[in-house]
Amino acid sequence: MEVTVLTAAAHEDGATGKASKAKKREFEPRIISFCCNWCSYAGADLAGTSRMQMPPNVRIIRVNCTGRIDPSFILDALSQGADGVLISGCHPGDCHYTTGNIKMRARFAMLRALVEQAGIEPERIRLQWASAAEGDVFARGVTDMVETVRKLGPNRRTGQ
Repeated sequence: MEVTVLTAAAHEDGATGKASKAKKREFEPRIISFCCNWCSYAGADLAGTSRMQMPPNVRIIRVNCTGRIDPSFILDALSQGADGVLISGCHPGDCHYTTGNIKMRARFAMLRALVEQAGIEPERIRLQWASAAEGDVFARGVTDMVETVRKLGPNRRTGQ
């Protein structure tokens, strides 16, 4: 037996409320983006102040350097409900701390293998380079990440 509860708005429209149930089921990925303070965070700020179109479902966490991102941060984000994680830092050779982004690039290969071993699609994590002047690069990277994760569907390996 199916019971349909009508909201006041649905009752006025004569709708059954089934359309709102379908709307609730539409998947919008939750993306966490770890951004380098010196380049990518400024690029994200430039994208925002330039009113570039970006998906609203990305939450940015500013870090001093991508080289300081512990792999457990990414694993924790994925296990706590994130559908994807984007790491964005300075271009190789432009790191404020000289080698932080090189360290992240080396760590990232290990991180992808670790994520895959945990039963999570490695496409759910991504590393990109975007300078402070590349708001468009940051915006495209975020948009592409959201679309990739949307195609993958919800992260089934969350603790939620």
